[in-house]
Amino acid sequence: MKIPETVPPLPKAVDRNRHLSPHQAFVWFAQGWHDLWTIPLPSLVYGAGVALVSLAIAASILLYQLDFAFFPALAGFLVVGPALATGLYVKSRRLSKGLPVTLASMVIPERGTSQHILFVGAVLLGLMLLWMRAAVLLYALFFGWRPFPGMNHIIPMLFGTPIGVAMLMMGVVIGGIFAAFAFAISVFSIPMVLDKKFDAFTAMGTSMSIVWNNLPVMLVWGAIVLGLTLIALLSGMVGFVIIFPLLGHATWHAYVAMRDPD
Repeated sequence: MKIPETVPPLPKAVDRNRHLSPHQAFVWFAQGWHDLWTIPLPSLVYGAGVALVSLAIAASILLYQLDFAFFPALAGFLVVGPALATGLYVKSRRLSKGLPVTLASMVIPERGTSQHILFVGAVLLGLMLLWMRAAVLLYALFFGWRPFPGMNHIIPMLFGTPIGVAMLMMGVVIGGIFAAFAFAISVFSIPMVLDKKFDAFTAMGTSMSIVWNNLPVMLVWGAIVLGLTLIALLSGMVGFVIIFPLLGHATWHAYVAMRDPD
């Protein structure tokens, strides 16, 4: 008797293109605004906490005369921001399910998700530290091993000298690569861990796949995130009280629009 040959089934291709127009990013923004002002106190307290921590870090950098790390640290906020917004995703998720919302429910992770959220956060923190080291090396590449001129001279140095302008342009390119990679692996990974209990590796890979297959709308959303974050930074971190929870809630709705139907 001949034993029939067995062929393992081939993996099915997953279509992650949601065919959304770039305008959909503004719909997410409006939905995030609605969630912000639905039971607003927990969101505003959350945003105030992020603003205070950001102010404390900036003040510590200046106090201990680590001026060279100031601007890379501000840029690094874009890298770690998605991990800091975990509690805001929780609130939007609970609102969608009709569950009660409290600050405690936002900051205490659900069982079975904390280790994966921490892993994604650790990856983002590692990327931020790597970017800060790259920024120091970039300064040394253009200006040599000389002391940082200090905050009073940094603006004339960057915008008033050809070397400064060249370093600034190169820094924007390199920092943009770090920020784009961090955005791709994190924008949907933590919501995915919370919603579908995915492990960190699967969530980060799936998040990158979704971003790559929906570039038009994700580029618009990334531009909105960048613009509002710059406004918050220029406001002396005070703008984070409203802007950070707004972006966190809106990102949850972006995830809901992008997640697999099954």
